[in-house]
Amino acid sequence: RVLEWGEESKVFKSILAHPKLVPHFHGLLGKGYRMDHLPFIIAQDEGGEGFQLHGGTVDCTSGEYNSYLAYTCHQGTLRNALLGVNVMLTDHNAGDGGFCVVNGSHKSNFAMPGGMVDGEKYQEFITQPVTKAGDVVLFSEGTVHGAMAWTPTDRQRRTCLYRFSPATNVYGRSYFGHEGGGWPTAIYEDLDEAQLSVLEPPYANRLDRPNIKDDRSVEITTRNERKKAHDAAVFGTKYF
Repeated sequence: RVLEWGEESKVFKSILAHPKLVPHFHGLLGKGYRMDHLPFIIAQDEGGEGFQLHGGTVDCTSGEYNSYLAYTCHQGTLRNALLGVNVMLTDHNAGDGGFCVVNGSHKSNFAMPGGMVDGEKYQEFITQPVTKAGDVVLFSEGTVHGAMAWTPTDRQRRTCLYRFSPATNVYGRSYFGHEGGGWPTAIYEDLDEAQLSVLEPPYANRLDRPNIKDDRSVEITTRNERKKAHDAAVFGTKYF
């Protein structure tokens, strides 16, 4: 519950609309991107076991198409139905273990061969990124990923995992689980306008959605007045 720790949450809340991350979020998710899951800390001591490979635009185990995780590229535009964001809180040196991916698997059309999901075979195709504390790793949930056993004796594995989705996409139910809808109340404390925009529920940009601009200011994307008047007259509500 890293966004509910008051003053100590500031650095974690900054990830929602960090000026260095927003252009990447727009490039991978589009304008109006939103937080989809509650972020959380992963911590492991020496010997902490790994986690089997999972995910994939085509599920790595069943071979079924995962529309809710999918990576797509059309006319040079990249989109991800769900984007993982790993904020590394400790160094992950070569061979340490921790987060790992199968490079290029976001484009795969087949399930993995037997033994690979548990790391028993084809380990040469599984990559553990080398990172320093403070690095941020963005990965499509359409990329097969998991975790290797943690090996260092001098430090814990620590990372904070977020998931974001495009404006109209939703995977998690956390937003809808709070009484009356919305995220837990403490998350909204001490947020600026850009950060607040990322906590919106899923709906289309043209329906008065706040969008973060390159300078971190926020603009409302909307329909023309004639269309708004039409919807109010026909449906009797502000939005159809």
